[in-house]
Amino acid sequence: MIPDYPLVRDLVLVGGGHAHALVLRMWAMDPLPGTRLTVINPNPAAPYTGMLPGHIAGHYARTELMIDLVRLARFANARLILDTATGLDPSAKLIHLAHRPSLPYDLASLDVGITTDLPDLPGAATHAIPAKPLGDYADRWQAFLDRRLAFPRVVILGGGIGGIELAMASAHRLQTEGTKADITLVDRSPDLLAGLTPRARTALLRAAKALGIRLVTGTTATEITATEITGATVTLATGETLGSDFTISVTSGRPHPWFATTGLALHNGFLATSPTLQTSDPAIFASGDCAHLTASPRPKAGVYAVRAAPILHHNLRAALTGTPLKPFRPQTDYLKLISTGTRSAVAERSGLSLSGRWLWRLKDRIDRKFMAKFATYPAMPAAALPSPATLGLAEALGTQPLCAGCGAKVGATALHAALAPLPAPTHPEVLSGPGDDAAILATPTGVQVMTTDHLRAFTHDARLMARITAIHAMGDIWAMGATPHVALAQVTLPRLGPALQSRMLAEIMAAASETLRAAGADIVGGHTTQGAELTIGFTLTGTAARAITKAGARPGDALILTKPVGSGTILAAEMAMAETPGLLLGEAVAACLASMQRPLGPAARILTPHAHAMTDVTGFGLAGHLLEILEASGTAATISLAAIPLLPGAESLAAAGHASSLAPDNRAATAWRMTAPATPRAALLHDPQTAGGLLAAVPAAQAETLLAALTAAGEPAAIIGHVTDGPAHLTVTD
Repeated sequence: MIPDYPLVRDLVLVGGGHAHALVLRMWAMDPLPGTRLTVINPNPAAPYTGMLPGHIAGHYARTELMIDLVRLARFANARLILDTATGLDPSAKLIHLAHRPSLPYDLASLDVGITTDLPDLPGAATHAIPAKPLGDYADRWQAFLDRRLAFPRVVILGGGIGGIELAMASAHRLQTEGTKADITLVDRSPDLLAGLTPRARTALLRAAKALGIRLVTGTTATEITATEITGATVTLATGETLGSDFTISVTSGRPHPWFATTGLALHNGFLATSPTLQTSDPAIFASGDCAHLTASPRPKAGVYAVRAAPILHHNLRAALTGTPLKPFRPQTDYLKLISTGTRSAVAERSGLSLSGRWLWRLKDRIDRKFMAKFATYPAMPAAALPSPATLGLAEALGTQPLCAGCGAKVGATALHAALAPLPAPTHPEVLSGPGDDAAILATPTGVQVMTTDHLRAFTHDARLMARITAIHAMGDIWAMGATPHVALAQVTLPRLGPALQSRMLAEIMAAASETLRAAGADIVGGHTTQGAELTIGFTLTGTAARAITKAGARPGDALILTKPVGSGTILAAEMAMAETPGLLLGEAVAACLASMQRPLGPAARILTPHAHAMTDVTGFGLAGHLLEILEASGTAATISLAAIPLLPGAESLAAAGHASSLAPDNRAATAWRMTAPATPRAALLHDPQTAGGLLAAVPAAQAETLLAALTAAGEPAAIIGHVTDGPAHLTVTD
């Protein structure tokens, strides 16, 4: 049995660049006991530089060039924080973030790349798109293509290797789609691509000319102004103006401005690093384009970040274990493979150059080999069932790990069997009975609602987990038409050293307090303990003039659902690090987390004055919670699968066979009272939801008005069906 070592030090990787992606993969294969690993990146996926021109040209789908950081972080058992670093304080050992409090570290590494924006060019921030960061550029390029302009105009500012490569990729893509385009490349140098060999330069310029690209050299842009609803005018220093529907900035990359506030040694704004990849502060490492190799300067190229990764990985471990560090000795030159838009390329290294289609095939093999490192991860062997073992042990273990969140809930059948023998309340002020979502207590001014809920953590981000748990726990309060009042916290921390224990608990309580206070509730106490894993719970009270229960739905009522479903399936797929061809699992997870962080208070305030019955959709799934309303109300219902909003990626994952470990219990408890098609979309009716939406039965005559109010408030609500006469039964149509 592997010992359960406490975590005692924080290693934080800032940025999801190539070096850090490789470090995460290497760390996963040989984790260092006692270290908590964190990676911070604004997006759940990071693009691979080498394949970007091929994507722009249409040779690669977007999913083929993106490293899924969510899957990678799960493989490395790392905490992933989706946020942007805005500063760093070496003296306090804090990393400042855009959307959450500063994060402490013991050892940090920066791989945040560069930007190619033009802050001093008037109009650039509004009308020009930086080629870096690459992910945003790729997304906006696709949006530009989707406009299907009859005569698109593209202007590329910056004519180095990157500029000419993207110009040719853009021209090829537009020509492939049968569009006659006007593409202009502008560069300040009068001698474009002067750093290449004459042969390579001639080959690239010939390829650009063949694609109809106009080259404007020896000048710069002085202003970009809007001239049409979707177009712009680029004014050059010569006085010439260029019409543009898509303006790209591929100028020399510049460092992030916040580097200057860190007090670290810089070189032209970039982080100066020693041969061991350490900055002037030995507790902070840097690699990739954001760093300057002081002892052996090299151009900004992804190949150096890739080659530095093994040394960075070794040195981070060495710094954490007190062992010797190694120097990084970068190669003096590297093979430049420059694609020409079509499936051809020009190669240049050490004064030699070649061109041809076979070089594109070589580049393609190199790029795909790199991305294959992040496609399939080795499966960790499951513990063998002991022999002999008690009969029924294998069945109790099941075929998949226990899900977290509401997917870890006890199934409805077992829960109802346990609660059925409990006696009815004896106190006259108690208006509810055993098994209700929350206790309802009569007060002189109305009612008080009391509930409790806790979640087994599905993320290593304790702050995020606390926020989602608080929203989830308040669901019953909001569903009963009440306002959250006070809360008690129950926290089980995993084994941690004293410093990390203090950090994690502080993150949890700060996030919980912010979330509860925003809903009108105060934390007044609680209980903490240590255990095998992080678990967070809250006991809450709320007040209302009257309580809305699951009883009261009437035939003819419309059924309104305020959030999409699918969180259980998405979280199960993430836990399994599922390979998802054509789908970036990380982006589905990010959308799922965003949905779970949306409080139900605004929707509840709109629905409460009109709802005949209401509940929140959580562990028993949409079907299970709707059937609870139907049983309590003595009615039936018909819903439409097409009308039910789903989280992005949920249906694809369900079709691929992914499901929460609680889904079979949910299906067994409800399927005999349902008529539904056997489709992946229908399977999501049994998907357990964490911090799911409200399900309300409202008068049909008011349904559209309420839906309009919800939509205006930014709530992703939908009318999914209607209540009908009859015993409790759910009919599901396509």
